[in-house]
Amino acid sequence: MIAPKLMKIAIASDHAGWGLKEAAGRLARELGHEVEDLGTRDEQPVDYPDYAERVARRVAAGEADQGILVCGTGNGMCMTANKVPGVRAALAHDAYTAGMARAHNDANILCLGARATSPATAEAAIRAWFATSFEGGRHAGRVKKIRDLETRR
Repeated sequence: MIAPKLMKIAIASDHAGWGLKEAAGRLARELGHEVEDLGTRDEQPVDYPDYAERVARRVAAGEADQGILVCGTGNGMCMTANKVPGVRAALAHDAYTAGMARAHNDANILCLGARATSPATAEAAIRAWFATSFEGGRHAGRVKKIRDLETRR
């Protein structure tokens, strides 16, 4: 495994994911990454698609190297982010699924469910995410097929 580079991380959540987003941001900073927090700022109800789009557009434009999105289950954030061309958002449930999303799918946004993932499991997933690089090789052709879907009508 190649040592990870320090990156700019765009991060956001809805109200349900706010606490875990705050913890994820702290962890990313502790690991040496630059974190751009795109909201939300508290537990007041908001609509997750607004926040998922903010992070997805930053990542797709190359204004952030990777992103982290958190909502109650992680599903809504993941579905929304994947609507933005250039984004490969992955819902991770643990360190294994987070690491494999990076290694095999070259995922660029990690989605977590605050109501479905314990803080310790989420931390392990985030650590695995940052510690894992895309393997390329046989996986590169598969990722290219995903990218090709974005341009087909």
